[in-house]
Amino acid sequence: MTRIDFYFDAPDKLSVACRLVGKAYAADNRVTVYTRDDVEARTLDRMLWTTPAIAFVPHVMAHDPLAPETPVLIVRDGEQLAHDDVLINLDAEWPPFFARFKRVLEIVTTDEDDRARARARFRFYKDRGYPLQTHPLGDHG
Repeated sequence: MTRIDFYFDAPDKLSVACRLVGKAYAADNRVTVYTRDDVEARTLDRMLWTTPAIAFVPHVMAHDPLAPETPVLIVRDGEQLAHDDVLINLDAEWPPFFARFKRVLEIVTTDEDDRARARARFRFYKDRGYPLQTHPLGDHG
């Protein structure tokens, strides 16, 4: 069953996503980052070229011809899913395809609207019996 981890009180969602991608990749996981927002997808793509600063995280957008052999993908829909290890959800809603992954990472900022949407996702997962873990970030995020 898919394990769901919520990282809350994130100062910046994309910076935390980059760190989580780097950690998951370093642990030999294949990572899919999901966002329906094109600007957010492109911003994350640029950020991953420099984060983490002392390592390289090979990544591409899901439609890239190298996607099947690249360990980190940025996807905007559920049509081009080449991996099933770790899914990082940057979208406001739960991804309809989340259950095919071993782990789902949810990042929650301090913004009240973001927190409310995250609470709804948390309830959705909990009501369906998925194992949930929470990780406070706060000043350490």
